[in-house]
Amino acid sequence: MSSEADYLVNLGDVPEEVEYEGEHWGAAYRSLTPSMRPRGGKLGLNYVRLEKGRTLCPFHYHQREDEVFYVISGRGRLRYGHDVREIGAGDCISCPAGTQMAHQIANPFDEDLVYLAIGNYEPDEVAVYPDNGKVLIRELGRIGRLVDAEYLDGEPIVPKIFGLEC
Repeated sequence: MSSEADYLVNLGDVPEEVEYEGEHWGAAYRSLTPSMRPRGGKLGLNYVRLEKGRTLCPFHYHQREDEVFYVISGRGRLRYGHDVREIGAGDCISCPAGTQMAHQIANPFDEDLVYLAIGNYEPDEVAVYPDNGKVLIRELGRIGRLVDAEYLDGEPIVPKIFGLEC
């Protein structure tokens, strides 16, 4: 039998974690589903507080993970594909996986932007960052830029299998 702490948290009881890099990257957040993944679940919910002049992550899209953002307070700027618009309290943004529709939320305004970030965690996720050509391949634990190559580029003239014993 699970204890109450395993499945029920209160926002006021969850410590805020702050992850900043430089003057413009990063946010403060509270994970409201800390027991989900350890118990086999994939869905996650974060309470995000974005200060003026910050964005949490680069412009990106997901191949396997859906994301939803619900603005609680403040104003922000949403970049969604080629569209850029102001967002505010009550706005809900849907980012379905596999659509190649990149998205990014930033706060250029004086007050904090507070929103819920909801998404599933897929161990085989591939995320693409179209502004800079990076690709994340979660299963390999790698993020970088792909370089085009011919299918047999780097393969030996005689395939290695012919030199192996059974």
